[in-house]
Parts: sequence; structure tokens; C-alpha cells
Amino acid sequence: MRVPFVKMHGCGNDFVVFDERKGALGLTPAVAAAIANRRTGVGCDQLIVIEPAGAGADAFMRIRNPDGSEAGACGNATRCVVHLLAAETGRARQTIRTISGDLPSAVLPDGQVRVDMGPVRLDWRDIPLARPMDTLDVILRAGPVSNPACASMGNPHATFFVPDIGAVPIAEIGPVLEHDPLFPERANIGFAQVITPERLRLRVWERGAGLTLACGSGACAALVNAARRGLTGKAAIVEVDGGELMIAWREDNHVLMTGPVATAFTGEIDFTRLS
Repeated sequence: MRVPFVKMHGCGNDFVVFDERKGALGLTPAVAAAIANRRTGVGCDQLIVIEPAGAGADAFMRIRNPDGSEAGACGNATRCVVHLLAAETGRARQTIRTISGDLPSAVLPDGQVRVDMGPVRLDWRDIPLARPMDTLDVILRAGPVSNPACASMGNPHATFFVPDIGAVPIAEIGPVLEHDPLFPERANIGFAQVITPERLRLRVWERGAGLTLACGSGACAALVNAARRGLTGKAAIVEVDGGELMIAWREDNHVLMTGPVATAFTGEIDFTRLS
């Protein structure tokens, strides 16, 4: 059976999107990992499955990492799904349900998509960390970086603030930090450089995916952690390798992310031919 898909990206963070609203397609973790493989599959940072949501939401979004594991949140993928559903229904506003909660979203007049990523959680239990700790000044070190701030955007994030992001050996220390015993569910590891109080430069080693061109939830966590440390205000542009995201931390503790969406191509795939 040949199954249709859409290849999309938000600021270079790329996804293979499938639609299971009319029935299951057999997208097991092993099949998802095979599709995500950039040499023998379609290739992506995450595989996305649109499923029925039930009352109160327009669709449920399931997120698979390239290793087949399930992720709790992905802001760039949410924007892509919102774009698809808005084009399908003619309604700019969509609510996307995830295992981490509902994400109210809207396509803006300029074509960019804004997502309410929900409230940021800052207690050590919410990240989660393995032991009680001040999440604004976490005791953790690897190579030239130390003492990150941590936050949960539905998935765990640790943000290290550095003077020169280009000098950080992310490929070396990213996987070490992701699997540090301090993070019982592993963590997304962000490296942020403050350019101005209104602009951050960010690179993220994503849990289960590695270094990507953009991480939406990581950008949200970086802005929140920068604002908590007094390095920025509660709204800033976050520069990622694939573009720019506008992040705002509202007074109600919700974090808004706004950014572009693009469709790379559409296709069909036969799961039985995956190696």
C-alpha cells in the first residue's frame, strides 16, 4: 500500500507528515524510525501523525523522533499541522492536541503561524530533574559550559548561556548532556548567546534527534530562561540556524511562538519497502 505524506519544515526543522484521521496506517516506532532515516528513508527531524482529537480540538498531533521515541511537544511541527488544517478547512484558527496538552494556534495574515505553546513549568519536578534543585541555576557542567537554566515546555529543556555560540563543541557535549543522569527522561540541550536584550542566537541538541536547524520549544525555553536571568525582556527574536522565531512570554505564563512554515514536497511511500 502506497501511503501519501507531506514533507514540511519550519525554519529548517523538517517533518514527514502523515494523516491517520481516517484510519491507522501502521506507523509503528520502527516504521517511523525507518522513514526518518536520511539515507534509506524520506528523512526528517521528526515524523508527525495527524490523528482524530475528539471534542475540544481540531486534531491530535503525534510526534516521533528519528529513533522512534515519542516527543511531547514540537512548536515548529505544530505550525506545519496548523497550516495544513487551515488550508483544508478555510479556518485560520486551529487547536492542536498533543500528549502535553492543547495548543491554540492561528495562521496570521502574513502567512506566518502563531502557536500558544501553553504555560511554561519551572519546578524541578516538572522538568523533570532527578533531585531537588533551583532550576534557574542548575549544577551541571560539560566541556566549556556550565550552570544552565531549566524549563519544561511539555518536554524538558536545559539552556546554557554562552558568550560565543560558535566556540561550543555542540556535537561532542550535546549527547553527553542529553543523557546526563540529572535528566531521567533525557533533555533537549540549548546553547544561547544574547545578542541584544531583544535578540538571542540559539542552537539546540534535541532529545532523540540531535542537532537540528530549529527547535520551537527550545526557543520558547531559551527566551523564558533568559528573561528569568534578566538577560532579555519577556519578548525577543530567537535566531536559529534555519531562520527566526518570535517568542513572547505572556503575563499569564503562556508562551507564544510565531514563525514561518514551508512545504518542501509531497509523495507516497510503501512501508513494505523500507529497510
